[in-house]
Amino acid sequence: MTEVQSTTSTPGTTSRESQAELTAAEEQKLPKRQTPFSRAFVEFIPTGWAPYDSTLPQQLDSVPSATAHRAALAARFPGERLVIPAGTLVPRNNDCDYPFRPNSAFAYYSGLGTDREPNAVLVIDDSAQLRDVLYFKPRAPRTDREFYADPSYGEMWVGKRESLEEMTAMTGLVCRDISRLQEAISEAGPQVRVIRDADPGVTETVDSLRSVGTEQADQELYAASSDARFCKDEWELEQLRDACRKSRTGFEAMIAELPDAVAKGRGERWLEGTFGLHARHLGNNVGYGSICAAGDHANTLHWMRNDGEVRPGELVLIDAGIEVDSLYTADITRTLPVSGRFSPAQRRVYQAVLDAQDAAAAVATVGHDHREIHQAAIRVICEYLNEWGILPVPVEDALSPEGGQFRRWMVHGTSHHLGLDVHDCSEAARQDYSGPLRAGMTVSDEPGIYFKSTDLLVPEEFRGIGIRIEDDIHITDGPCEWLSKDCPRQIDEVEDWMAEIWGRAAR
Repeated sequence: MTEVQSTTSTPGTTSRESQAELTAAEEQKLPKRQTPFSRAFVEFIPTGWAPYDSTLPQQLDSVPSATAHRAALAARFPGERLVIPAGTLVPRNNDCDYPFRPNSAFAYYSGLGTDREPNAVLVIDDSAQLRDVLYFKPRAPRTDREFYADPSYGEMWVGKRESLEEMTAMTGLVCRDISRLQEAISEAGPQVRVIRDADPGVTETVDSLRSVGTEQADQELYAASSDARFCKDEWELEQLRDACRKSRTGFEAMIAELPDAVAKGRGERWLEGTFGLHARHLGNNVGYGSICAAGDHANTLHWMRNDGEVRPGELVLIDAGIEVDSLYTADITRTLPVSGRFSPAQRRVYQAVLDAQDAAAAVATVGHDHREIHQAAIRVICEYLNEWGILPVPVEDALSPEGGQFRRWMVHGTSHHLGLDVHDCSEAARQDYSGPLRAGMTVSDEPGIYFKSTDLLVPEEFRGIGIRIEDDIHITDGPCEWLSKDCPRQIDEVEDWMAEIWGRAAR
């Protein structure tokens, strides 16, 4: 990675020309004693460039959806000023940052995806003549020091950024320079709320301009922005369908690479990297850290180290999803036989999980509560555990509030909301999150059974088997829509799928 050669003006300098004439003492204060720019360079660098293309970019296809989202939020807080930051660049180490991903509330209300737009702030002011304004740092002219010296925003460092006019064309929003933000939020008038955790600096500024005791008001905004994402419009649903289609491509690539994952060692990393390659090629990134858990590692629910061997005859549990450029993500789990065929014991456990998933899907419709998805799945799992002689109490006792013994082998919930965040709508009230299912909701259906190799209560033939099957479903007035239907999940279909992929690779 290229090292920064100079920074913005140090204390005691007032212009880019004065930076070229630092005293020895001032030069010592430069980070890592970076070389200052000479006057000759400062005069030379802005010359000889082709003019910027004056053609404005096309409007993003997210604009109608985001516009409707903003209108609904403004109606929820009439006459108020709502401040929604994109967030900041986060250091990974020293002078290297993590790839930027905007706060999900910002993405939802601005319509901006991918890596747009660090340090931007959307202001929705229902009391103002211009209700919706996006404040961001536009492209600097080539005569400005930022062009060549700023590693966070400079065109020489991070590429050409949008102008105010270009960002307006893309988003349909009135756009202003971020330097005008404080003026906007400090204007006298309505109550101001902010998404507190998105950008500490913006939150500090907002707090300094209003009375104390406002965190509850901010939490109400955060909860409302979370609750708003429960039901997806048709554009959002198509983003999720696309994420699932692209994720199938990633799963097929991992299946094709299974022989190499076995042969090369540290095969879990090989599979993780394969999926990550396709996530970056087909979308923005992975929607969350991929789980590639082979053998007994599948029984560690959040196995993300992914440094284990992939061995013939075992299973590999892969929980992965591609986040498309709009930042909507898939969340799919498949448990695959490394050698291409399930053993009899593996088939028995897999079928139990599959039956639990089908039972959960049957109640994933309007007229049921979200909590019923989990209840339907665990009833089936308890019945299987009882049939196998594993459950220490009768099924009804295990399912009662006083029981719960099944949680030794099915630890997690069966369903969560899905969208811009893999666990979406997390700030909504519990009664709404677990309450009545509504058309347009998108949720996961992901039961599992986990038999650790050291669990002596489990029949020996089952020890070390961990299986989860996860699909993404869209709630409708009728049967749910399986968004991830393109990824085979039935036992024979999975085996045929793997054989077909390996056959194509052999040709």
